[in-house]
Amino acid sequence: MDFVRRCTGLLAGAVLGAGTLFATAAPAQAYSPNPTFRAYYYDTDACPCSGGNLTDPFDNTYFANDAGGYAVKMELSDSGAFVGKVEFHPYDEKLWVYDTANDGDTYYVRVSYTFGGTTHALGTFSPPGTSAVLDHEVEDFDLPEGAYVDISVYDDAGLTDLIGAARGSGAAIA
Repeated sequence: MDFVRRCTGLLAGAVLGAGTLFATAAPAQAYSPNPTFRAYYYDTDACPCSGGNLTDPFDNTYFANDAGGYAVKMELSDSGAFVGKVEFHPYDEKLWVYDTANDGDTYYVRVSYTFGGTTHALGTFSPPGTSAVLDHEVEDFDLPEGAYVDISVYDDAGLTDLIGAARGSGAAIA
């Protein structure tokens, strides 16, 4: 019986210790105020497109020709420095999400599309958040041609602190 009590006590102590360890880990800090948000739209009928406001210090955005498509590049900056960017490329329907500042923070990108009067959620995405200066993730969607793609960028996982968006009449088009 003492052996069972000792094992139970050790197990309880380990669980409490682990709970304390995880409870003290601080979540990433949210930007306050939110980063500055800028969105640039391109009618990809007239592409390939590069240069101008598509130029940035990371990989210089390039949009391919896609008849009927509408691309968007969204930039996030804090105190004049890039902290992230989001791009929707109608050609191949790809979403690129970048973290361009190794600052311990991230943001969340909620994506949906509307086609034929019905809206479909595609998910919420974030850059991987490694120790690299530049992190990115690419989501490859299979969307109907002409679908309106709504993209909302949030500062919190609960999707309550909107930084900016390309949606509704300002949506991208697949």
